[in-house]
Amino acid sequence: MFGGGLSSKTVSMSRTSLVRGFYRLFSIRTGSKLEGKVALITGAASGIGKATAIKFINNGAKVVVADIQHQLGQETAEELGPYATFVSCDVTKESDISNAVDFTISKHKQLDIMHCNAGVPCKTPPSIVELDLEMFDKVMDINVRGIMAGIKHASRVMIPRQTGSILCTASITGLMGGLSQHTYSVSKSAVIGIVKSVAAELCKYGIRVNCISPFAIPTPFTMDDMRQLFPGVDDQRLVKMVHNAGVFEGAYCEPRDVANAALYLVSDDAKYVNGHNLVVDGGFTSFKSLSFPAPDELK
Repeated sequence: MFGGGLSSKTVSMSRTSLVRGFYRLFSIRTGSKLEGKVALITGAASGIGKATAIKFINNGAKVVVADIQHQLGQETAEELGPYATFVSCDVTKESDISNAVDFTISKHKQLDIMHCNAGVPCKTPPSIVELDLEMFDKVMDINVRGIMAGIKHASRVMIPRQTGSILCTASITGLMGGLSQHTYSVSKSAVIGIVKSVAAELCKYGIRVNCISPFAIPTPFTMDDMRQLFPGVDDQRLVKMVHNAGVFEGAYCEPRDVANAALYLVSDDAKYVNGHNLVVDGGFTSFKSLSFPAPDELK
């Protein structure tokens, strides 16, 4: 067939590819850690959020993908299949977060897991003297206020049910100084503090609140920041720089590592883990070496 059409053979091959693609993704839906659970994940159109959505779905959950990137979010939900739904959400707008929670309840009648994952990097100079306070306000609006709003609206539907798990994405930059610009580091320190503060209240309702602090991962989020810090350097070299920054020999941090940690924290495996910051960094923040030479090198 000509004129831009597709032959029956091509259509058949396309359908076969789609079916194979579907079963490649969902053939491992054999886990049951989240069977019957419903999760809402902000910033789930790509990176850590998407990897976590896949992990949750593969373990029995239904997932609402919430993201400000409308087209990418819809494409992600379609890619993830019938257990995923997209809702547009700008976490700087409390009404959007409230609507995302209400959408989840309307569609699934419950919200068991809220993963406040949406965040942005800090594109400001590293010196405190040159701190752009307008950018500081914008980053805090997303990375901190957006987290608070997510927890607020998840809590209003979880408290009446006396159950639920809230998870936030923090960062090792919130644990140690010098790992990122001040604005981003401060925002992630705040997330860790929020988790401890809110866990103190929500524990009496049977709701757990935890966070994950991952090492740097070359997701689109990180790569955008790296390109700005190192203009003109090709992506392959930037990825290698991120990987080589770790301390654990033979492995580097990937989105699936964070997704595995997320699955643990929101599942019944972690039923008595609350107010906790799970660090996924290969030991990077656990120690420092003085780098003294070996004794025989001094002879």
